Amino acid sequence: MKEMYPKKGRVILHVDMNSFYASVEMAYEPELKGKPVAIAGNVEERRGIIITCSYEARKFGVKTTMPLWEAKKLCPQLIIRKPNFDRYRTASIAMFEILRNYTELVEPVSIDEGYLDITDSFELGSPIEIAQSIQKRVLEQLDLPCSIGIAPNKFLAKTASDMKKPMGITILRKRDIPAVLWPLNTSEMHGVGKKTAEKLTTIGIHTIGELAAGNEIQLKSLLGINGIRIKERANGVDNRPIDPQAVSDFKSIGNSTTLPKDTTNQQELYRVLESLAETVSVRLKRKNVLAATLGITIRFKDRKTITRSKKLSNPIQQKEDIASMAKQIFIKEWNGNPIRLLGITGYDLVEHDLAFKQLDLFSFEKDAKKEPLLKTLSTLRDKYGKNIIKNAGARKLDNAHNVGTGTSFNKDFLRTFPQKKKEDD
Repeated sequence: MKEMYPKKGRVILHVDMNSFYASVEMAYEPELKGKPVAIAGNVEERRGIIITCSYEARKFGVKTTMPLWEAKKLCPQLIIRKPNFDRYRTASIAMFEILRNYTELVEPVSIDEGYLDITDSFELGSPIEIAQSIQKRVLEQLDLPCSIGIAPNKFLAKTASDMKKPMGITILRKRDIPAVLWPLNTSEMHGVGKKTAEKLTTIGIHTIGELAAGNEIQLKSLLGINGIRIKERANGVDNRPIDPQAVSDFKSIGNSTTLPKDTTNQQELYRVLESLAETVSVRLKRKNVLAATLGITIRFKDRKTITRSKKLSNPIQQKEDIASMAKQIFIKEWNGNPIRLLGITGYDLVEHDLAFKQLDLFSFEKDAKKEPLLKTLSTLRDKYGKNIIKNAGARKLDNAHNVGTGTSFNKDFLRTFPQKKKEDD
């Protein structure tokens, strides 16, 4: 069986759950199978927005972020369910536990997808046999469908898993790239968004093949280091390792202050928290990240210190959100004794563009109302450069504090995901 694996190089799988939220609901309610199902908030109201939907619903044109009224107009028989994130998280944990039966080199990248390095798993069968086994076990044990890509690196594995949905298994080798990928438009390439694709057209690059042959000086001038990176991807080059600890890899941004005098005045303590929240918000914005967990530190007059944190349903960055959550945690933990020091810290930092937002639809719809403004800002940045407009808060402490750069941030809310214990634990 080892002969079916490369002597040099790796075998990477990308497992991508199909229409995950809707599929989980179908697993709990089998009578929903084969029917058009959508997950949405505010199901009684016209202003609800679709989070995700089944493939049966997609056939009618129903799509993510579509207003509920529009989705029902396209598909009158659409079945709506409210999101149940505890249920989805439980299913996600069970799915990753199955994956770990095949290798310890499993890297979750979101609630419903992850990479596996099965290079040394040849005793379990060929790569295609392992993929088939995973797909079968996830379906039989969890009643959930998934698609799997098999390739020599992450980029090609991710690309392959998108090729056949639902319940597909696709092998994508480097030698397949010219025939399979190069004819496609750059907007269809994983890691290249619509705006980047539009920029590439300004230098005559429309297809992935043209990108693969692109001039590096031009690409770097247009897109910075990302220009070189996407050219490498277009040529099938991706040396990123599978990192099982990446899900736990996080930094923090915070601020604390010692009060001028010990106090029990609640309003004064609230004002201190608001000031700290503003500073933390500015630092988060400067680094273009959001906090998925918020913690506070309380030091009492007797120097006893406690820290408490709360995992958030949606990552936050704004001063008002940070202050509100900090006050909630504080008032629950404060025993009324005089306080000497207060601190607020944001953990599980998520890059703004990659933030996995557990949509509660209230905030989602509030964000959606800002869409026209955001599109205008985006147009201005595309035309005049990304620094032409900045959030005022991001400038406020521009030189005040030095927070580490180059950090690899946690991309979802899985920091508390059960990790395999070490032998000496």
